[in-house]
Amino acid sequence: MRSLFTGMLLWVGVCLGADRVPTSAPASCSDAAGAPACKAPAKDLKAARHAFSRGLKLQHSRNLDDAFSQFEEAYRLIPQNVEYLTAREMVRQQLVASHLERGNENLQSGRQVEALGEFRLALHLDPQNEFAQQRLIDSVGTLPIRAVGPPQLIASIDALATKPKEERHDFHYRGDSRGLITAIASSYGLTVIFDDAFPSRRVRFDIEDVDFATAMRAAQSITKTFGVPLEEKVLYATLDTPENHRLYDRMGMRSFYIPGGGTPQELNDLLNSLRSLFELRFVSLNTAASTISVRGPQSTLEAATQFLDTLDSTRPEVMLDVKVYEIDHSFARSIGIHIPNDFRLFNIPIAALAALGGQNIQDLINQLIASGGINQAGNESIQALLAQLQSQQNSIFSQPVATFGGGITLMGLTFDQLRATLSLNESSVRTLEHMTLRAAHEKEATFKLGSRFPIINASFAPVFNNAAISQVIGNQSFTAPFPSFSYEDLGLTVKVKPSVHGTADVSMQLEILFRALGGTSLNGVPVISNREYKGGIALKEGEPAVVAGMVTKTEQKSLSGLPGFSKIPGLRTLAAENSKQEEDDELLIVITPHVVRAAEGKETPEIWLSK
Repeated sequence: MRSLFTGMLLWVGVCLGADRVPTSAPASCSDAAGAPACKAPAKDLKAARHAFSRGLKLQHSRNLDDAFSQFEEAYRLIPQNVEYLTAREMVRQQLVASHLERGNENLQSGRQVEALGEFRLALHLDPQNEFAQQRLIDSVGTLPIRAVGPPQLIASIDALATKPKEERHDFHYRGDSRGLITAIASSYGLTVIFDDAFPSRRVRFDIEDVDFATAMRAAQSITKTFGVPLEEKVLYATLDTPENHRLYDRMGMRSFYIPGGGTPQELNDLLNSLRSLFELRFVSLNTAASTISVRGPQSTLEAATQFLDTLDSTRPEVMLDVKVYEIDHSFARSIGIHIPNDFRLFNIPIAALAALGGQNIQDLINQLIASGGINQAGNESIQALLAQLQSQQNSIFSQPVATFGGGITLMGLTFDQLRATLSLNESSVRTLEHMTLRAAHEKEATFKLGSRFPIINASFAPVFNNAAISQVIGNQSFTAPFPSFSYEDLGLTVKVKPSVHGTADVSMQLEILFRALGGTSLNGVPVISNREYKGGIALKEGEPAVVAGMVTKTEQKSLSGLPGFSKIPGLRTLAAENSKQEEDDELLIVITPHVVRAAEGKETPEIWLSK
């Protein structure tokens, strides 16, 4: 039975390893009876058999992760053994299938982080698995960048190699293991980058008249580490484990030029995506040249290349048809008779009567300016001040006045006016704002329609309300106050960030802002009314949708008249004023997306414009 199983493993291993073992590799071998025996040091043969035996036991107990590590170790020691290769590949595919299954379950349940971890593990085990690559991209979301053309491979090295100095040295070292690796590398003109998990231990190293390869092999043997080249003069040193060998053995390098790579932030996001998706530690970015260099095993480099090929598509574009409907209706009615109900009693000074007769008017003006009774701002002549004084005097005596008393006790009594009111005001305003806005996929676009209104913040004047104002006015040296103001954007502002899914679905993040002057002001500064909408919607291509709507209805009734009489039904019209005000406002925002450029870069016919 075991011989049958071994024979099956041998046959499957030949099929699986046909593309993995180079033509120059040693002939395949196996521990099975009748198969060619493996030729290797006895120490390695024994360690590989033990690792393979432990792997079979772990596989039987369904501990696939540890079983894979044991098979990986056995294959690393004896790479020509088909049994080890077959067992490793079978367990690898079982692990990949298990991670993909758990990742799909997590993604369907909304656990994106857990799904991303499972898909990353599957892709780490099998970098060429296209399904794992696609599911990993699905769990990450949309790509951070889209190029205007295919990424161009500008440099490629299948196997990185160092170029140490061709010299021979003696080493007699006592100290830390990191110091030993550094001393050997620097002796031959190389530098070393250490992994964070590189062990630090005391070592003793004595060797004479050796080249770089011999010295480094001896040092790695006593420190239980190994190094891989990153550049011609740079080594990367890490712990000697099967996992690290799988990550760093046979390191290669590829450099890609990203045409139309976008902003530095987008290129940096792409670099981070490569690092997180494929667990690449050695990824560098040249922002000025729009190039990305990647170092890693050949299988991982192939997977990263396929990932970058997905950038070869033009960013989709969407034409947004936005319509804003606004209806304002107002109604005001006032009916009634106003009976005098306001009486004012005041003392009439003799000086005021003299002023009305034209005596000492200049003195009176100066007194009013000094006391702040007249606001001189904006007035540049005595005539303006006289007109202002006259208007203030007329405001007192424009109504009927009854006087009584005499001398200091001369008093005045004013009567309110008797008037009849019969008025009706009605207005209706309908507004349609229609705009088209073209935006690229995952790019924010802004449209503004309106004006910039100046609002005064402060006013500066060389002379304020005091007695000196009359002098500067008299000698024609008065300077009018000058304002300080800022501009406010009034009107409609639309911000949209569309995302195209396939060719028929469009999701949008919308921000719509209405700003207009209000009907009131505070301390001379107008109040700005504000209406704002923020939200996200998803629509089919060409499907209109109401994204915001508002209905405002205001009704106000007022009654003004004599107390008591205004409540009598028969006398209400004769003894009171009745007014009624109604305001109806409606706002409706309709938006329709049209995909005018698909992901493949083809323009779609804009037939919708003729509708």
